[in-house]
Amino acid sequence: MKEFIIKNGKKLRCGYTTGTCATAAAVAAARMIFSGEIVNKVYVQLPNENKVLIEIIDPTFDCQGVSCCVKKDSGDDPDVTDGILIFAKIKLDETGKISIDGGEGVGRVTQKGLDCPVGSAAINSVPRKMIIDNLRQVCREYKYDGGISVIISAPDGKEVAKKTFNPHLGIKGGISIIGTTGIVEPMSEKALVESLKVEMRVIKEKGYNELLAFPGNYAQSFIDKSLGIRGENSLKFSNYLGEVLDYAIELNFNEILIVGHIGKMVKVAGGMMNTHSNNGDFRMEILSCYAALYGVGKEVIKEILSCITTEQVVEILIRENIENKVLSKIRERAEFYINKRVDNKLKIKLIIYSNNFGILD
Repeated sequence: MKEFIIKNGKKLRCGYTTGTCATAAAVAAARMIFSGEIVNKVYVQLPNENKVLIEIIDPTFDCQGVSCCVKKDSGDDPDVTDGILIFAKIKLDETGKISIDGGEGVGRVTQKGLDCPVGSAAINSVPRKMIIDNLRQVCREYKYDGGISVIISAPDGKEVAKKTFNPHLGIKGGISIIGTTGIVEPMSEKALVESLKVEMRVIKEKGYNELLAFPGNYAQSFIDKSLGIRGENSLKFSNYLGEVLDYAIELNFNEILIVGHIGKMVKVAGGMMNTHSNNGDFRMEILSCYAALYGVGKEVIKEILSCITTEQVVEILIRENIENKVLSKIRERAEFYINKRVDNKLKIKLIIYSNNFGILD
């Protein structure tokens, strides 16, 4: 596995998903029940067939089976589940199958559109397969062909889940056991985009064909205070407008209302569908270009280019009495690039706002 990745010039340590932790705990418990010996470390095979060595804590025999625990290590990723304890308790049965369920602190699915059926424990398909595949390998080693019952739990999961998207997604009572690779890459864009796709599937499964999309907390606050239209079909897309538009087509949404601050929408007006500052920042250049188009002189252009925020630029545009023309052009170009991205397959509505001046027409 990759122990480190380089992100923005920094060396960052990778960690393990909740799925890998649950698998390791289950494998350790199985080895203990077959060998009768305490297990302190186990190898786990990841979906890509690489193996990782995981430390086990609190290995316990009792009359109901064997329990083992793994402390989740998210590496340098700012994951709220970092440090949480994930337990696996197993017992043998005569079913000939490996069954997996969630115990304390593992959420239950109450909405369609997720990776797990409604009513089941929020243990996604890849972690389930990891647990089963690794346990089957242990069974082969010990020539066991009976059944195994596995209960995955996380005693602090109910409290930790309040800091995740789970309550919004209809996962009640705890965290999810997730992971597609078994490894947590710090600040993984792929993971963020996948979480957006999950949210969109849930919204679609609730019967919505229209989506209210906005970049972040500031836009959410504006919507709540000024528009009052935020509901179950709302999606906070961070910087990933392009990916959200692509997936909206795939899910057959009919309409998207995008609400964004002028600072974000200027970037979209320049064709940027991922608005993170690492991908570029030409806001002042675009605004000064259109200001020049509508008649301001060199000194005003210099003033705009020296601005730190787009709020400052809006004030200059108002002072120069060209705000309507420039902002109309920004809207026109933003809508052009959005419609180009969706190939005019979705109805797009766009609201651009300023913190100081409200909706910008």
